[in-house]
Amino acid sequence: MPILDVAHLNLMLPQPNGRPLHALRGISFKLERGSSLGIVGESGCGKSLTALALMGLQPPGAQVSGSIRLDTHEILGQSEADWQRLRGNRIAMIFQDPMSALNPLHPIGQQVAEPLRLHQGMDKRSALRQAQALLERVGIARASERLNDYPHQFSGGQRQRITIAMALACAPDVLIADEPTTALDVTVQQHILDLLHDLMAERQMALLLISHDLGVISQNADDMLVMYGGQVLESGPTEAIFRHMAHPYTRGLLAARPRLGAPRQPSGRPYPLYTIPGNVPALAELPAGCPFAGRCSFTQPNCHEESPPRVAIPSFFAHQAPHSSLGAHHARCLHPAAMRAGNTQHWQ
Repeated sequence: MPILDVAHLNLMLPQPNGRPLHALRGISFKLERGSSLGIVGESGCGKSLTALALMGLQPPGAQVSGSIRLDTHEILGQSEADWQRLRGNRIAMIFQDPMSALNPLHPIGQQVAEPLRLHQGMDKRSALRQAQALLERVGIARASERLNDYPHQFSGGQRQRITIAMALACAPDVLIADEPTTALDVTVQQHILDLLHDLMAERQMALLLISHDLGVISQNADDMLVMYGGQVLESGPTEAIFRHMAHPYTRGLLAARPRLGAPRQPSGRPYPLYTIPGNVPALAELPAGCPFAGRCSFTQPNCHEESPPRVAIPSFFAHQAPHSSLGAHHARCLHPAAMRAGNTQHWQ
């Protein structure tokens, strides 16, 4: 039974003209204990908004519908008091920017200890002792001496580790990590990802990892969702998707990544990186049909008008995804030729 079951999640954002924007469109996924799900996509595709909706932190005035079940209990639509009992306790989040996620006016020991006092009823001394242990666990040197230091006295990588300690304080069932390695150098990035992986295994915690970096997702997620325009365009076991990318948008994201050892021009200079044509449209400018219509090289007239169906992609790698919570590989597209193009394996 999944620890987190999200079904047909929709989110409408208010506008001054009174016509709400459909920001999330039918997001569905499941997450088992001890498993990890990655969400990828360009900026503005709805990744962070999905995470905020799962925490009950959607923008003011937003209307959320669908279902979010945490361990069989429906949490969507519950009171703010109930959300406060869950946040930081059973479901926690590492926010995207460690520079702004910490309160500059309070020592870091106090901030890490706060969820322990609120949710577990610890006294100040016990909470600070546990905060010290958490800071040591995430790699903060001389943690006992630094409990009274303020956020500005730490580097970016150290601040990210502190936010992880805060999120892990109450041993949540579900941890949401929104771009946890943004702006960190490669060495620190790998340390952060290794730490999350170790803690997930230790605590049988479910991890929702949000990133724009396909390389990070390929190495750290059992399953993945590819989002664009507030929709999931491709989903399934991570290895199956990387071996057999079905949606043109997924292939475009992979092609845009820098690669070591890539061919060079006769002059020795690297070839320009591939870019997906056009820009991510504003929510108000999304076509009525496929959100990727117009940027996709396979666009046909009906792509602008017809909503693409969710098509099952025959998997050649199902036996290699024993931890998958999503199970099957799916993509949303109107044209089979577009989903067959450019793959290492073809399907009929």
